[in-house]
Amino acid sequence: MNDVNPAAIATTVAWGGFALAFVFGAVANKTNFCTMGAVSDMVNMGDWGRMRMWLLAIAVAIIGSNALQLAGVVDLSKSIYPGPNFIWLSYLVGGLAFGVGMTLGSGCASKTLIRIGGGSLKSLVVFVFLGIAAYVTLKGLFGAFRVAVLDPVTIHLSTGQDLPSLLAKAFGADRNTMVMLSSAIVAGLLLLFVFKDRDFRHNFDGILGGVIVGLVVIGGWYVSGKLGYLAEDPNTLQEAFVATNSGRLESLSFVAPQAYVLELLMFWTDTSRIVTFGIASALGVVAGSAAYALASGKFHWESFRDPRDTANHMIGGVLMGFGGVTAMGCTIGQGISGFSTLALGSMLTFVSIVTGAALTMKWQYARMLREA
Repeated sequence: MNDVNPAAIATTVAWGGFALAFVFGAVANKTNFCTMGAVSDMVNMGDWGRMRMWLLAIAVAIIGSNALQLAGVVDLSKSIYPGPNFIWLSYLVGGLAFGVGMTLGSGCASKTLIRIGGGSLKSLVVFVFLGIAAYVTLKGLFGAFRVAVLDPVTIHLSTGQDLPSLLAKAFGADRNTMVMLSSAIVAGLLLLFVFKDRDFRHNFDGILGGVIVGLVVIGGWYVSGKLGYLAEDPNTLQEAFVATNSGRLESLSFVAPQAYVLELLMFWTDTSRIVTFGIASALGVVAGSAAYALASGKFHWESFRDPRDTANHMIGGVLMGFGGVTAMGCTIGQGISGFSTLALGSMLTFVSIVTGAALTMKWQYARMLREA
């Protein structure tokens, strides 16, 4: 154990997160991977193309992540998602708030970073408000409300809230068998829905975006859960996941990391603070998106239309910051990374986010008709 260098491992984890997110940012920009856009296309035009891309990413992430689990490479039960406390009210309220916020803010947390890379000053404002609201929900006034009012409303599931553990207990079966079975069923159903559409089967960008995003999430689990794992930290003599803000293995998620980016900038001279997996991944998305935008000639500056547009984006950022932390993740953090663990909370958050976004879009459309 004397040869273990946590600082070197932390650097590896941070750079690994940056590299994965760089790929995510570039590919998401190229393929127009956008979860808010997926809901918008579905609600306003009946077009399921981008929703199928999102679902494809989930399916790929489920297959790969649980393959790593079965191979003993990572232990997904040590992430924040499959824990025994099913805080259903937090998932519901947080998901709805995030869905409303991402609609007002012209995109979810990951899309905000992608659009910053493409030259959007509007998204830069969203980033600041999202990051501040997320920090306040983690450690400040909103956090006091979350901890006192929302989180205590919970159902305790002693086995954990992931489907394999629940099924293993219900049927008295081996958990690994349930991991294989539930992964195959959930991913299989998603893939069947995704590829039953003839147009999507011929949609190169849609397939590319879904597959690469799913693979990047798998890579995140490997980087933080394998490369960053210490069975015994030489400083604490305890198990540790190096360079993650949660102290557990993580994959891509983009709400709390934006708060931690702001925190790092504000406390830069505090040498105890390091660039974590989450911070590096947030910066990597911006860099990857900017690289693609510049290389393809699609980089352009974008600003607000009017005061109402400004206010909508500011409010959207606040709602996403509050909602993402309260629900323990965003459309990527819960919607793909968490979903890949087959956690019930991730599935509820996914549905809540989509519902919140869809209702807001319906309201916006009705208001537009009244004002026409």
